[in-house]
Amino acid sequence: MKDTKKIFTSFLKWRYKHISQKNFLFILSVLVGFIAGLAAVTIKNITHYIEWILDKGIVFSQNQLYFVLPTIGLLLVYLYMKFILRKPMRNSISTILYSLSRKQGDIKTKNIYVPLITAPLTVGFGGSVGLLGPAVASGAAISSNLAALFHSNPKTKSLLIACASAGAIASIFKAPIAAIIFAVEVFSLDLTLVSLLPLLFASISGVLTSYFFTGNENLFNFKTTDPFAIQDTLFYILLGIGTAFASVYFTRMYFGINRLFKHLHRDWHRLLVGGIIIGSMLYFIPPLYGEGLSFIDNLMRGDHITAIGKTPLNNYMHNIWIVVLLLGGITVFKAVAMTLTFAAGGYGGIFIPTLVMGSALGNIIAKIINQIGFQVSESNFTLVGMAGLITGVLHAPLTAIFLIAEISGGYSLFVPLMITAAISYSITKRFCEHSIYTQGLAEIGALITHDKDHTVLTIMKLDNVIETNFIQLHPDMPFGEMLHQGVSKSSRNLFPVVDSKKQLIGILLLDDIRDSMFKTEQYNSTTVSMYMTDAPDVIVYERDSMKSVMQKFQDSGAWNLPVIKNGKYHGFVSKSKMLTVYRRELINVTQ
Repeated sequence: MKDTKKIFTSFLKWRYKHISQKNFLFILSVLVGFIAGLAAVTIKNITHYIEWILDKGIVFSQNQLYFVLPTIGLLLVYLYMKFILRKPMRNSISTILYSLSRKQGDIKTKNIYVPLITAPLTVGFGGSVGLLGPAVASGAAISSNLAALFHSNPKTKSLLIACASAGAIASIFKAPIAAIIFAVEVFSLDLTLVSLLPLLFASISGVLTSYFFTGNENLFNFKTTDPFAIQDTLFYILLGIGTAFASVYFTRMYFGINRLFKHLHRDWHRLLVGGIIIGSMLYFIPPLYGEGLSFIDNLMRGDHITAIGKTPLNNYMHNIWIVVLLLGGITVFKAVAMTLTFAAGGYGGIFIPTLVMGSALGNIIAKIINQIGFQVSESNFTLVGMAGLITGVLHAPLTAIFLIAEISGGYSLFVPLMITAAISYSITKRFCEHSIYTQGLAEIGALITHDKDHTVLTIMKLDNVIETNFIQLHPDMPFGEMLHQGVSKSSRNLFPVVDSKKQLIGILLLDDIRDSMFKTEQYNSTTVSMYMTDAPDVIVYERDSMKSVMQKFQDSGAWNLPVIKNGKYHGFVSKSKMLTVYRRELINVTQ
């Protein structure tokens, strides 16, 4: 062990002497992209192997009892979480964003392997979630720990985490450009040469890793051949409106179901209720089983019968309105099945479910348009529908446009993709200010955005601006004692007044007693309580974010505000100290 540490220390010294920081960052980005791509390939192959075993080696599928499998998968995840990991896992992308804003990009080592176990169990057994989020989470954990190993600063660590996400997405979708844009949009990176080159290297490394292990196999075996027709513009506007409201429904359903399941206080209660409901939906709507990628693939090739699978309405599939009804069921219940999987304890991502829901909605609209006498390309609407849902649910319009264009070879669809994405985003933003990834972070003031002022305030920590070297006074302390024990021994012109329980009851300003300081007759006849005043405002340690602290300074006009922690006086924050720390963080962020 000592020899290994010695060798590694020697390597670090050699690296500092011979490899510049910029070049070493490029090397790390290639390595991170490769490892993240490998994690994506691994998680996908494990899941497919589980699906193959269940399909070929167990009689469930032949006897149409596959709808019980999600409950078994959720049970296995529950047992792993409770008895091995002993700690629940949160939404993968949200966890990464939280680590960037609150933990300087530090992600625990267990986040490397936990997604590789829990996500395949969830999805392989039919949980209606995706694998992209877990792949990104595993890659991000690898890059964070790798950056820590080489003593990288927080900003480099954050960039490498974004590189890992680019590598994972490039590997899964074989869409390197969309992978870079995802990292910029979701992780709020500034697209400069400093960040662009590492992202390029990571994305290339990730996609090459995928090609090496999977060959030319693509996520979807379809290439668009129908060109954009100008007369279809109005219909794409209609599709944008439809995907916008579907995105609002998707988002609100996600948070609504999660709130309902919080009333079930026991984990196994949530597992049982969620598993039963998911199984019931799978019986009537088989495409809700698992990720649903084969559903998208069949739908884009025009084979809606294979896409929908066997249902109780199988004898009526010759009726196009029955097909539309079943596709509508997928559109409505995919969000429900996905959220139930999460609420019941499953682990996965939301990216693929948005693709499934968007493809179904786009195909429905195209079928209806064709039935009323017009003629549009169903495959094009299926593709553009996916872009509309990604845009609305994830608030990532550029990612949606380039991803769909890359995975389908449909660069001729840029115009309808832009139309639908723009409309979907503008409408969704009015109803849902934040995406599923960021809503929870925004509520606790931990969301990093492209707004530099907001980002700096999010990164700043309240502990770094609190000053505690203030002499505390008591309300019944004689004026003379206060002068000798407080004023004469303090370099401050401000004093907190607390009671016997350390609760703040007021403040005393040196300017307020300046005229009385030399009136000795008042030394014993007056007390601190006669000179103290109320604080212009207070900062509650457990509740106030740095943004709200800055707002309190602005509203009160004060230069110092007291901090209350656990109901007791804790210290003061001065405006000058806060602005000094703010300026330092601003330089770090924009450098």
